[in-house]
Amino acid sequence: MGRIRRGGYVFIWWKGDHAPSHVHVYGKNGKLISRVKLDTMEPMDAARIDRRIVAIIRDLQKEGRL
Repeated sequence: MGRIRRGGYVFIWWKGDHAPSHVHVYGKNGKLISRVKLDTMEPMDAARIDRRIVAIIRDLQKEGRL
């Protein structure tokens, strides 16, 4: 399991989690905002997500964290 706090969000992921590859995104209040597919950056639990979340996920991927 990986967990990182960035930009006021908490991102959690599991290496052996079910397909599709995704990350769980939690807000400041600790509630789940959505799971986000890593290949398409589409939210799995919400109609839309803030583009800042997508930007942070892309940064984490570039850093090799995800």
